Amino acid sequence: MILGSLAIFSNDLAIDLGTANTCVFARGQGIVLNEPSIVAFNTVTAKVEAVGTEAKAMLGRTPTSITAIKPMRDGVIADFEAAEKMLGYFIRKAHGSRRWVRPRLVIGVPSEITQVERRAVKDSAYRAKASEVHLVEEGMAAAIGAGMPITEASGSMIVDIGGGTTDIAVISLAGVVYSRSVRVAGNVMDEAIANYVKREKDVLIGERTAEQIKIELGSATPLTIPREMEVKGRHVLQGRPVTTILNDSEIREALAEPVRLIVQAVRNALEQTPPELSADICDRGIMLSGGGALLANMDERIRLETGVPVLVAEDPLSSVVLGAGKMLSDFNLLRRVSLD
Repeated sequence: MILGSLAIFSNDLAIDLGTANTCVFARGQGIVLNEPSIVAFNTVTAKVEAVGTEAKAMLGRTPTSITAIKPMRDGVIADFEAAEKMLGYFIRKAHGSRRWVRPRLVIGVPSEITQVERRAVKDSAYRAKASEVHLVEEGMAAAIGAGMPITEASGSMIVDIGGGTTDIAVISLAGVVYSRSVRVAGNVMDEAIANYVKREKDVLIGERTAEQIKIELGSATPLTIPREMEVKGRHVLQGRPVTTILNDSEIREALAEPVRLIVQAVRNALEQTPPELSADICDRGIMLSGGGALLANMDERIRLETGVPVLVAEDPLSSVVLGAGKMLSDFNLLRRVSLD
């Protein structure tokens, strides 16, 4: 890795290429961009109509000539061309008016990413005009971003619940002792809610509505104050617009299986952790990050089922990109933790 004398004034970027959202951290500036991982293509002209926030606003509302595509699925690239266009757009936007910039990139990826998937991320980044690309496990990046003491000779455990994957890592001496990536996270929760509303209420809702229900009513254990909300959708049989009322108890039932699978993955991780490090984790607790950490009482549910204290990161949505961003100015750490 060549470090230029002008590294301080460099264009280095850290990217959390998420299934739901992409966050970009610029060295010396912090987080400069956080937008949905969506690209809107015009199928007639084969041109990109919108990316990110603008493209999300089009979801479910596009004419037949425009298709809104999510390039990422389960934390990895599902549509190579769309991912390249999206990355290029975000890199240009992060650099503002400066053109002909070829940044170094640090990108967070799921821990169980295959060689083929790893290659796809790198190729997309290079085609989007990156000069160097370094991949780091999302669990490791999230632990650094959450301020965990990963370089010490003691165990730290992080559970990063994103949009496409839940990444669990046990870290000691800047190395990953155990890592697991489960493809159950925020998107699966949204699907579970949409399926429940269709099955129990005979109402079809879109993914944006399902996500809103999750944010407002979702919980992993019963709430002290019950909640309910009015939801608009389309009747399955009659095809007309209808309104239905949902409460937190119903949504907890809808989310029961995804939540159970995540908790089970955490329990498996604790069982696989060496005894000495388990003792450290019992003392320090498990750190929760990612959007799923914001699900009401998720920390309480994991604590109840594992008996281990659970903490939520200060900025759970940004932990991965903040950790990757710290590596931009600590190349020794980047060398130790990158997947290259």
